[in-house]
Amino acid sequence: MSAPHETNQTKQDWAPGLEKVFQPVSWEGSAKLAGITGTIPSWLRGSYYLNGPARFVRDGMQYKHWLDGDGMVRALHFGDDGVQFVARFVESIKLKDEREAGRFLYRGFGTSFPGDQLRHKLMLEPPINVAVYPATGKLLALGEQALPYELDPITLETKGEYDFNGSLNAVSPFAAHAKIDGHMVNFGVSFSATQPQLNVYEFDEGGNLLKRRRNPLQHQFSIHDFGITPTRTIFFLSPLIMDFQRFWGKGVSVMESLDWRPELGSDLLIMPRAGSDAKSFQVRAGNKYALHFINCFEEGNRLTVDMLELDEPVYKEYEPLPDVFATATPARPVRFVIDCEAQKLIGRTEMDYTLTPDFPSINPDLVGKNYNDFWMLGISEAGKPGRKFFDELVHGSWSSGPGDKYRVPKGEYLGGEPAFAGNGSEGVIISQHYVPEKGISEYLLFDAFNVSKGPIAQLPLPGFTHPGFHSCFHKWA
Repeated sequence: MSAPHETNQTKQDWAPGLEKVFQPVSWEGSAKLAGITGTIPSWLRGSYYLNGPARFVRDGMQYKHWLDGDGMVRALHFGDDGVQFVARFVESIKLKDEREAGRFLYRGFGTSFPGDQLRHKLMLEPPINVAVYPATGKLLALGEQALPYELDPITLETKGEYDFNGSLNAVSPFAAHAKIDGHMVNFGVSFSATQPQLNVYEFDEGGNLLKRRRNPLQHQFSIHDFGITPTRTIFFLSPLIMDFQRFWGKGVSVMESLDWRPELGSDLLIMPRAGSDAKSFQVRAGNKYALHFINCFEEGNRLTVDMLELDEPVYKEYEPLPDVFATATPARPVRFVIDCEAQKLIGRTEMDYTLTPDFPSINPDLVGKNYNDFWMLGISEAGKPGRKFFDELVHGSWSSGPGDKYRVPKGEYLGGEPAFAGNGSEGVIISQHYVPEKGISEYLLFDAFNVSKGPIAQLPLPGFTHPGFHSCFHKWA
């Protein structure tokens, strides 16, 4: 376990005050928001949810990697009588055991230490800190390679692990990036030195398993996200390879067990969904890395796959806290077009935005459908050595490019996936905002189709909460 990190003085600090944004622990509780400025659209009714790491220190020990922190889900409930803010840690096995022990017990994604523990001596005990989705009539918090946890949609109280009506168990590989288009689709990698496999699951609206499809993998690929259309699932097999023999045999973290091998090249793997008679196939797709998809859609035999493509993996930029993104390399939105009948790549287009964008989002009603607009965060000082963080909100358009964007003043930061909430032709984007010099932790609302004019409302919080990862907006029936 690392000691508290000292800032690297040999590089330019492009993120003054960032250490205050990565405080040891977030505020937890519930409060009606006061001091709101600007205008919240009268139609904005429903719940915004965000999950992310929110505890990095116990008993004087500090995690060094952003992905290691215990998961906390935050909610903004927009109602006729105002906005209620709720923040609660996900009561995972890890959190409960370590709270009782008063110290860290389990190995993290990026942090290992003498005597650290694994679940069943095989896998990480996950902090459930990546995503949160309303699916199968429930609110589910997700981590990597583990069962999700069901939460109360209003109080965020943890109800326990959710096994999809008994179809999964504690060792079923289950990733953090589910896709929802009425059905819920997700995947998980069964790591093995001899025959790793990609598992793809599809569930109906009641959480019943419709199909579990297994596909052998040539390597132990580290896969974080994927895409869907009504008939297909799409994976980008980047050459970031997990060495589980090193993880088990040498007691190192996942981060220290990953090998970046661009000489192997990258592939797009296309597989059929439940009920489809389409065939699985792969096409070569360069040698870059993709952490997050934007969206996918198909028109006849023509499949469009949109993602954020990076020159190399980003996980190393999440450490050491708080000096993150010190050597972040370029990334950009990329559109691949595939002829599924010929099973070949017929087009690749880059959007002109390379400032290390991440956390792309779309109108959730358009998942798997033809679309134009998406939103993402960017880092204005990308490409310059020294710590930095997200400070741009970008409205990307496949018809007009990334020209609609908003940058916060220097020393201020944005966080979390920008969530879209829509009402016909209108829409808002909800984003975290930090002004560490003034101790401000708040949410900003933007006109989704004119983010460059700046926030239309500011929602100050009653206490500090950390930058999150993935978010969503939902109108409960």
